Amino acid sequence: MNYPDESTYGNKADIISTVEFNHTGELLATGDKGGRVVIFQREQESKNQIHRRGEYNVYSTFQSHEPEFDYLKSLEIEEKINKIRWLPQQNAAYFLLSTNDKTVKLWKVSERDKRPEGYNLKDEEGRLRDPSTITTLRVPVLRPMDLMVEATPRRVFANAHTYHINSISVNSDYETYMSADDLRINLWNFEITNQSFNIVDIKPANMEELTEVITAAEFHPHHCNTFVYSSSKGTIRLCDMRASALCDRHTKFFEEPEDPSNRSFFSEIISSISDVKFSHSGRYIMTRDYLTVKVWDLNMENRPIETYQVHDYLRSKLCSLYENDCIFDKFECVWNGSDSVIMTGSYNNFFRMFDRNTKRDVTLEASRENSKPRAILKPRKVCVGGKRRKDEISVDSLDFSKKILHTAWHPSENIIAVAATNNLYIFQDKVN
Repeated sequence: MNYPDESTYGNKADIISTVEFNHTGELLATGDKGGRVVIFQREQESKNQIHRRGEYNVYSTFQSHEPEFDYLKSLEIEEKINKIRWLPQQNAAYFLLSTNDKTVKLWKVSERDKRPEGYNLKDEEGRLRDPSTITTLRVPVLRPMDLMVEATPRRVFANAHTYHINSISVNSDYETYMSADDLRINLWNFEITNQSFNIVDIKPANMEELTEVITAAEFHPHHCNTFVYSSSKGTIRLCDMRASALCDRHTKFFEEPEDPSNRSFFSEIISSISDVKFSHSGRYIMTRDYLTVKVWDLNMENRPIETYQVHDYLRSKLCSLYENDCIFDKFECVWNGSDSVIMTGSYNNFFRMFDRNTKRDVTLEASRENSKPRAILKPRKVCVGGKRRKDEISVDSLDFSKKILHTAWHPSENIIAVAATNNLYIFQDKVN
């Protein structure tokens, strides 16, 4: 499935910056650098086209954020959507949060397929009529019309972040959510837009003493008092809001001691955690750093229970990846619905899957050739030095400008969404 722009880098604004399924998997939202949100809806199964179930088609497109200018700091504020989070559906309408660097917005997406006709005080064009000409009263009626999907901003949560927002997370109480930037995490109530509650503040009194920043944060899926946040030093802190109002002192601290034999100039950069995700069960947390994905048990803080090498063949290439700034890329990671498989992106439009039970892993590629309907994805292999088999690709010919940073997994089925620059690919298991 292609995003509006066909050419690979035709338009910077079309580069997808976040991908998120809603709680049922019926809808899939993407945000892009141009501040747009595009929502895809899954086709319903019809009697005569059973195999067509599962195709996602554009449902709604709207401009969520506009470019702004902060006159006090002389800073341009990008419109790029950093994150989208869905709220569970309570009625016929859908609600989602979207954020750029500074402002979180709550959007309501609703359908209209009827319109009122037969106003008394207005004519058919909507102009007000002279009351003295009205001699009879009509009962307005609802007439069917073409389906219209409307997106309306219901709340705007602004002016609470000095630094760039990197995460938003909806709490399991569905009354509050948090937003995190480099140094602070704020807790919001959905009903209150003009104030938030600061729950983490790691800003030192003297900014020259700053040693780490917050890189990602997420609420526990079931316990509304618990959340985690990760840091650029490769550590994860679990906090409990019942312990104190300001969670500057963590309840648990997850860190793996560094292997001295692996120490290098790049150690600190590549240990920075770019994403943290609770498992659906709430028992584990998964973290992604530059080269690995790690799974931690909440009851064991001193080391992860599983470590998966995403692209270990890049260890020898860190110097050139530092020079072209790729070493600072922020890859995300996701669980499948049963927490048994994890997925994360890599370069050359490759993405990786790790099966936690069988310990098997696979490298797949999101590309135009693979996006034909019912095309089967072939596993890819990267070879390092020596002789290259015909279906392998050499580590020296990988394209580092093609990177998969954002992926999403359907909450209950084997359907994945993969954002490759400005193309969105949706892959699913073979039916029958």
